[in-house]
Amino acid sequence: MSARDTVDQARIRVPVRGNRRLGQFVDAVNADEQLKAWWYVAGLNANRLGMSDHSWVHIQIVTNIALRVARLLFRRGVRPGMVADHGMDERDAEVVIAAGALFHDTGMSIHRSDHEAYSLFLTADKLGVLLSGIYDEPERTVVVAEAMHAVISHRTRGAPFTIEGAIVRVADALDMAKGRSRIPFEAGQQNIHALSNYAIDEVRISAGADKAVRVEVAMNNSAGIYQVDEGLGTKLRGTPLEEHFEVIARIEGEHERRLLEVFRL
Repeated sequence: MSARDTVDQARIRVPVRGNRRLGQFVDAVNADEQLKAWWYVAGLNANRLGMSDHSWVHIQIVTNIALRVARLLFRRGVRPGMVADHGMDERDAEVVIAAGALFHDTGMSIHRSDHEAYSLFLTADKLGVLLSGIYDEPERTVVVAEAMHAVISHRTRGAPFTIEGAIVRVADALDMAKGRSRIPFEAGQQNIHALSNYAIDEVRISAGADKAVRVEVAMNNSAGIYQVDEGLGTKLRGTPLEEHFEVIARIEGEHERRLLEVFRL
């Protein structure tokens, strides 16, 4: 498939739920061929490296997960930074979260190493333009700054200090079902990252009983525990979201699926 075909195919769909500014922002994103071309090259570079999906499909999934998590948190009274610090409202926080999710991996179009930092300068050049006509100053710059914090927060030691940044960080880790790991696993990568991703069948996100968000991970093999603990757990621990999440991982069915006949170093 050509670059033109892939860019034309890319279209982000999210539940706007009456958030006019979020709807306008998503429309601007879908009309921007440069941003979609960055997603195309990011996905291509991931394929070149034998990595899991980093195309616009991953971006779409992460954005929807992030908004789902945000709305569950807000329903329980968790106040995002846009409300607590800037006197704006939860709808503006949704724009920040969506922007962070949509731009978090654009730097993969340049290089895998330090891609989070590369994502920052691409975000700085583009996001204000996309928000033109949606926000006036100084609110537009506030949204850009908070979205850029969310972008850099998804790196290994991102240490987010806003709810919005933590949501993008955790949403990125929640895209871990085996469909995303198909490329490295079927290419023969027999390492714990490929195996643990492929062991996860489904991730379900719902309102919790005692906490705002309940995450249930359905696995076909106990190798998936690595992805839950080292992937999601690492992204969740120490963030403002840790106290609001419960995570349950279980193997569904009577028997584990055999992922390997033998493993050799």
